[in-house]
Amino acid sequence: MTDQSLHDTATAKPAVERPVFQISRLSKIYQRNRFTALSDVNLTLRKGEFASVIGSSGCGKSTLLKIMAGLMPPSSGRVVLDGRPVMGPREDIGMMFQQATLLPWKTALENIVLPIEIREGKAAARRYRDRAQDLLDLVGLARAADVYPSELSGGMAQRVSICRMLISDPSVLLLDEPFSALDELTRDFMNMELQRICMERRATAFLVTHSIPEAVILSDKIYVMQSNPGHVAEVIDIDLPRPRTLEMINTAKFGAIVGHIRGKLEKEAKA
Repeated sequence: MTDQSLHDTATAKPAVERPVFQISRLSKIYQRNRFTALSDVNLTLRKGEFASVIGSSGCGKSTLLKIMAGLMPPSSGRVVLDGRPVMGPREDIGMMFQQATLLPWKTALENIVLPIEIREGKAAARRYRDRAQDLLDLVGLARAADVYPSELSGGMAQRVSICRMLISDPSVLLLDEPFSALDELTRDFMNMELQRICMERRATAFLVTHSIPEAVILSDKIYVMQSNPGHVAEVIDIDLPRPRTLEMINTAKFGAIVGHIRGKLEKEAKA
């Protein structure tokens, strides 16, 4: 696929929304073995934008996400969310992992308000119960408030995790392969649900994934990373109409974008 044909299939949209998350000249060196995990990474997430990062294992995707979440400091560079440097975990950063990680002795609603309880106490958590119920309504689990995790399917548990991530109304959602453990049909359903929720809330989201089709169907922008050291090799703007549908996967335009990204990653693997 040529650069011109890629431009034809994925034309950049004008940047009109304000920057929410800005990373500039980011590097990460592990001092113990002097291993450079990330080098000169730059990215900007704008309000309401859904971005993904994709690349082979070892290219630094998870390290980048941990730094963005404030769970790990960079060696150099700037990480800024809503005008303030990210120096550690913050309540305006929502995080979702591969597993639902719900506490089995708490109900779905109690798990959703758990971050509030940890930060502000049980009295504050009780004040958020109505908001938690609204979020359950949003994800189609209106009747699951008093259900325990053992009674939830994998997809339902991840929807509860989405509610828990949203309870504090974070400025950015960081998603670490949240549906990778689900079967293919459930994963497709959850991706469409995630798109719907993000569109309704104009959420700003950043997804780590190993699935190229998943990245393309969800994203406005994809950062393709390569390793040794980890860096952004290409940024691709995805010009597909929203809301996206699973039928788009079968279109020539979708296939061209997927093929371009796959070819770039396969070329690195053979190098």
